[in-house]
Amino acid sequence: MEVGFFTKYLFNLAFLLIKFSAFSLTAELSGAADCFRINPLLNMFRKFFIPAVLLLSISFSSIAQKADTLSITLENIKYAYPVKFMAIQTEGQDIRMAYMDVAPTHNSNGRTVVLFHGKNFGGYYWTNVIKALTDRGFRVVVPDQIGFGKSSKPFIHYSFHQLARWNKALLDTLGIQKANVLGHSMGGMLATRFALMYPQTTEKLLLEDPIGLEDYRQFVPYVTTEEQYKTELKSTAESIKKYYQGSYFTMWKPEYDELVRIGAGVTFSADYPRWAKVAAMTFTMIYEQPVVYEFQNITVPTVLFIGKEDKTIVGKGLLSIQEQSLHGLYKVLGKQTAAKIPKAKLIEFEGCGHIPHLEVPTEFLVALLGSL
Repeated sequence: MEVGFFTKYLFNLAFLLIKFSAFSLTAELSGAADCFRINPLLNMFRKFFIPAVLLLSISFSSIAQKADTLSITLENIKYAYPVKFMAIQTEGQDIRMAYMDVAPTHNSNGRTVVLFHGKNFGGYYWTNVIKALTDRGFRVVVPDQIGFGKSSKPFIHYSFHQLARWNKALLDTLGIQKANVLGHSMGGMLATRFALMYPQTTEKLLLEDPIGLEDYRQFVPYVTTEEQYKTELKSTAESIKKYYQGSYFTMWKPEYDELVRIGAGVTFSADYPRWAKVAAMTFTMIYEQPVVYEFQNITVPTVLFIGKEDKTIVGKGLLSIQEQSLHGLYKVLGKQTAAKIPKAKLIEFEGCGHIPHLEVPTEFLVALLGSL
């Protein structure tokens, strides 16, 4: 509002000066120049000050239009709960991992749930899940993975193994020996890797529309990280909203616009090329590190929560419409995956896409709490 007020003030000032200048010019042309012989100053105003004011007005107008610019570590996005940071050293770099550690609001049941976000999100979209869990006595830990959300965006080798190891280190730091791990989308791939690496730490594995239920390398054309980087650089608010509408939800609701605002806000940042490069690196991680062949090796109790209308494919834009119709069919993939995981339970949601905890929150939370 301050930017808008100042811009409006500058425009009004410029308008008055232009009007005054035009009046004096009319007076001069009509022979009333004697009234304005003091005009060296006025001429200077017309020549220098007015263009400067107009330039400033345009600049502030541009700033106002980009008022939603976000830093690539989302400093100006307020999460629902306090954010802390864990220091990490890797590949010669000092980085930090953001996380929320939320205590139960009612009688503690002594159990913990860890929430792993998807590729295009951070801890901010888990708010309703955190509240539901803490109201039931759970401690909830919500990391922003390295390369995402409020965490650092380093140029490193990204791997699910390394991310899992950092999350284990976070739990160790917090004194948590056992946790239920809920992963959504890319977080589902990470949660699967975590359960495979640390079965003794994983009380239950909970997968909400995880990606990686099929091997994308078999049907999505390979692109280099550099090629994907160039694609990421082209992202706009319009393209992001179109992708979210077509890939994540069966019907768009006004409250989903906040997801687009955050997702698109970083594109205005001067550091956006770094964000885009990291996004390309994690795209490569997903493509090159499948977990689909290891579901049968999971030894912890597992529950899949699947939106039956989900049609998510990593690299979807690289496929023809006909090819897209053959893959990403979660109403089929959910059943196939549940059959691979020993004693897995499958819970499906009708008329729901990729993010059940936002699209059908009541049904999802009832199913989640009933599975813990």
